[in-house]
Amino acid sequence: MKKHILIVDDEAPIREILALMLDQKGFRVTEAASVTEAQQVVQRDPPELLISDLQLEDSDGLMMISEIKVKLPNLPVILLTGVLFDDDVVRDMLKKSVTAYLPKTTPLAKILDEVRRILPL
Repeated sequence: MKKHILIVDDEAPIREILALMLDQKGFRVTEAASVTEAQQVVQRDPPELLISDLQLEDSDGLMMISEIKVKLPNLPVILLTGVLFDDDVVRDMLKKSVTAYLPKTTPLAKILDEVRRILPL
């Protein structure tokens, strides 16, 4: 059975590129463009990994992650964002609710390496 990954980003090209790459590497991928869509996916088909942007059109990504973690407390999360933080902020996020933090400029191969580290096939 393929491992299920939920990608949440309000930028369609980002979602589509990640989904295509992960699907080709043997993962089952669901895309969500909003917090509402993400919450619906979590209710009907809980993912084994969440990849989310920080700044979403309808909400803050960290708030959404916190809400999802109430239902799925052990869900690993990759925060993939264009917002750059200083090292202290990143360490704090990683301790609280995020498994990994990657800038959106991270090459796809490195994103895949991180996904495989967190969610081996």
